Amino acid sequence: MSVAIGTFAIFAASQIGTPGPANMAMLATGARFGFRAALPFMLGVLFGKQLIIWPIGFGLMELAEIWPGVFLSLKYISAAYICWLAWKVANLRLSPGSGGARAPGFPAGLIVHPLNPKAWAMITAGFTNFVGPNTSGLQATAVIATVLLACQAVFHPLWTWGGDRIAATLAGTSAERYLMWALAALTVASVLFVLASGGRT
Repeated sequence: MSVAIGTFAIFAASQIGTPGPANMAMLATGARFGFRAALPFMLGVLFGKQLIIWPIGFGLMELAEIWPGVFLSLKYISAAYICWLAWKVANLRLSPGSGGARAPGFPAGLIVHPLNPKAWAMITAGFTNFVGPNTSGLQATAVIATVLLACQAVFHPLWTWGGDRIAATLAGTSAERYLMWALAALTVASVLFVLASGGRT
């Protein structure tokens, strides 16, 4: 096999399982609306990464060499969007299962990874560091897409369920405000880390 599946799986698990904008969004959604209500959003996040993997696998990143300014601008626009989401998280209050506001759905989840600098950096690193020379684009893309989807299927529900459990413990307490600000701060920190490292994970 021309893709180092084992080492890439370890890399992918380390990236998908650790805090980042997508995980913070799922944690906050699970905390705000409960695990069941957050499932459509979580599934959108899960499949949204495929919207990045396949274009990158078939040459999207080559365009970055032709129009570097465009991709640099998109990176900072994406970072600004994630920071805006973090601000919204910071001002949320936990009330799973409550009436009124509705949980974000599948379409909202789909756009999280395309606007997530960490996801772009992770996938680009996968293609550049774990794919052997002369590997066909279809083979490499299919393997990377499958490994990432499998890792997401494990970790995304855990992050969403974790939010639900946190809410059950802290909703209505004095610690609630500090929790939401901490989640927002972790989200911003993860984006800043990716930007500061030049897009490498």
